[in-house]
Amino acid sequence: MAVLQEIVVLGLLVLCMAASVSAHSRHSHYTPPPNVIRLTDVFSRVSIGREYSTFFGGSNTKLLNNGSVANLALDKSSGSGLASRNKYYYGFFSAAIKLPSGLSPGVVVAFYIITRTTMMRLISSFLGHDQRNDWVLQTNVYANGSTGTGREEKFYLWFDPTEQHHHYSIIWNSHHVVFLVDNIPVREFGHSSSYPSVYPSKPMSLYATIWDGSQWATHGGKYPVNYKYAPFVVSFAEMEMTGCVFNQTAIVTSCSMANPSSLDPVDGPEFVRLSKRTKLRQWIGQEGSSCSTPTVTIDQGSR
Repeated sequence: MAVLQEIVVLGLLVLCMAASVSAHSRHSHYTPPPNVIRLTDVFSRVSIGREYSTFFGGSNTKLLNNGSVANLALDKSSGSGLASRNKYYYGFFSAAIKLPSGLSPGVVVAFYIITRTTMMRLISSFLGHDQRNDWVLQTNVYANGSTGTGREEKFYLWFDPTEQHHHYSIIWNSHHVVFLVDNIPVREFGHSSSYPSVYPSKPMSLYATIWDGSQWATHGGKYPVNYKYAPFVVSFAEMEMTGCVFNQTAIVTSCSMANPSSLDPVDGPEFVRLSKRTKLRQWIGQEGSSCSTPTVTIDQGSR
């Protein structure tokens, strides 16, 4: 296992150029994923009712199973969303998500971390599908409030995300940021002292939302949300938030990005290294149809 130390670059917009692929043809030859460390089993799950508050669309938000599951809906009246009660300097953030079934063009489901002061964003978004395409996973990295200094990438998943819950996770520590799907890393960018301003270093909040993205989400807005099929319901479960909780009254945060220590919960070897890197690249290239590069994407600097 090699430690990945590539430098993050924020400034390249990757356009989706993939051809239409039917859900049946993509999933009919599915092979099991490679064995990886299940980081989602390392930390305990949180109560959504205790750790999150309503962000918007309260009437479209339902908590189930004693607050361990949240169903968020989009209808003509509104979308809906949750926001974490705490802010974090960094951590491991994960949710098991089951996307809305049926035709869902224009629907956007997002699981993301953001700071509104400097507009640093780490986003996993799911873009609704039409009759020809599956749901698309889109990862975004924005710095300093500008999409011109960010990077966006899209690719198709190697399974039907509407049939059952799948884990979508974000690792954010002093070494790198990694996006994972079912514990498999699909995108990574590293922290470099040469580019400190473009690496997330401010306390951020976690959000889970569903909303109308008709203007851009599906084929650039060609297919808007059809509310004939509403409500569109997404299920969030097995949510995890572990990291350095921001304490506004503390002068120095013991586990801040500037002062990592062995006590930091997501600074261990399993969070610094991505195991079986070559095998993962080969497997994702076979099973996931990427709109940019069908591999584990590693952002590099000085392009």
